[in-house]
Amino acid sequence: MSTDPSSSSSSPVSPSPEVVENGLPAARPAAGPLAAFKRGSGEGEPVEPVRQSLGEGSSQAEPGNEKKPAPSGPRPGGRPPRGKGNRPPRPQGNQPRDKQQAENAEVDRGLEVQQRARRESGPKPAVPVPNRRERPEDLEAEIAAALGGLSLDDIVSAPAKGAAERLENESRHRAQIANVHGDDVFFTLGGKDQGIASLRSFAEPPQVGDMVDVVVTGFNQEDNLYDLAVPGAALVASKWSDVAEGSLVEARITGANTGGLECEVAGTRGFIPASQVAMYRIENFGDYVGQKLVCVVTESNERRGNLVLSRRAVLEREKEDSKKALLAELEPGQMREGIVRKLQDFGAFVDLGGVDGLIHISQLSWERVKHPSEVVAEGQKVRVRIEKIDLESGKIGLSLKNPEEHPWTGIALKFPVGTTVRGPVSRIAQFGAFVKLAPGVEGLIHISELAHHKVFRVENVVKEGEEVECKVLSVDAEAQRIGLSLKATIAKAVKESDKSKDQPEALEPPRELAVAKRKGPLKGGMGKTSGGEQFGLKW
Repeated sequence: MSTDPSSSSSSPVSPSPEVVENGLPAARPAAGPLAAFKRGSGEGEPVEPVRQSLGEGSSQAEPGNEKKPAPSGPRPGGRPPRGKGNRPPRPQGNQPRDKQQAENAEVDRGLEVQQRARRESGPKPAVPVPNRRERPEDLEAEIAAALGGLSLDDIVSAPAKGAAERLENESRHRAQIANVHGDDVFFTLGGKDQGIASLRSFAEPPQVGDMVDVVVTGFNQEDNLYDLAVPGAALVASKWSDVAEGSLVEARITGANTGGLECEVAGTRGFIPASQVAMYRIENFGDYVGQKLVCVVTESNERRGNLVLSRRAVLEREKEDSKKALLAELEPGQMREGIVRKLQDFGAFVDLGGVDGLIHISQLSWERVKHPSEVVAEGQKVRVRIEKIDLESGKIGLSLKNPEEHPWTGIALKFPVGTTVRGPVSRIAQFGAFVKLAPGVEGLIHISELAHHKVFRVENVVKEGEEVECKVLSVDAEAQRIGLSLKATIAKAVKESDKSKDQPEALEPPRELAVAKRKGPLKGGMGKTSGGEQFGLKW
């Protein structure tokens, strides 16, 4: 084997002779870039290179490329060397893995303890499934009160209300008291709508769950609540901020004059014009002095001290609400009592208790009426029959006629055809004259039945109010028509010329003929042939 240091060999590299510098041993030069070093444990001990076999093809470091070993002794000036010093020995084993195994063992022990306790306690009793159909009565009552009379389907299907779908001011609603807190009373208006009113609006403290009629006076966007007022409340306003335009206040009448009523609201003087006191004309305003009236604020100016109220607006709103409720109850054919409020040429208006109906002049009586004042008077109580109702326009047609007393019932038996009747002429038309036969029953004498001769004008034969006797020609109970004839009861006048025609003619002797009648046969004869056979004709 060659001992040439440049030749490659698999034997370990022999250490180079030690270099002594400044009397201290120095580290041996490195054997190559892959050489590993082992740190010494003694202080001042040189670092020894670890011998390792070099692979084939590797060469030893060239003499000129060897690195100089760093001095291990103290540096000049007494400073310590630049080493990291002595490090503590590396702990044996893998600490993170041991810690994880210890935690897993602890978890396993806990699960085993839980399973052992579950086996010792035995199976748990089964929990009964609640029945949705069977709910306590108190729960049903609470749910019904929360819904406010609405079903869940109505609430779910109802679209969300936007700003355009909010409740209108001065609209009346039936609300339920949800809570009373301090000076505030909270109401549920149905669905998600809620409102608030002052506790001072009630004469007595209200109870949760009571149903109260309220009127919307505004909307608070910050709290998402409607400002409500209670009609007829003991106290609604206490300062100027409570008497905004459109709000309801309770006014105490302190005086009256020709222009209206003087009042006081929360210590502030106000005025109610004469046209806004009631729906009808008031003759004596002094009757209202000392009364308390619920009014609507139509003008509120704190700077000028003007406060104008209207009681008529409240009455009209109440009338409209009662009208809607009454229209839902009325049906054609019902009998109702009312008071005649106003008379017109075409009929009479009757108040049925919140809603007005019209009795047409033709429905006032079975007889013909020229003016409603002939049958009824203003302020008179009458019992009327509902004829028809128009829900869209709110018009109600009434009748004062009693259907049980219909005069045309059995009319064919009262006035048989061919009988002679007598009555006054009730009215005259161009085509004939009407004769009153009974209350509510009239017959017509056509112009062609007035006389035996041609009549150009009805007035030339009969006058209005004249008693005439006529004959019944036809009776139609369904159409309520009776045909009469005046000329059937009058003998026809006979003329002088007609009289001569009707008399028989006197017998006269026969006159002699100018030419005597021939008794013999004719010259031509009647039993001979025609003579055609002479010419070959067969005549």
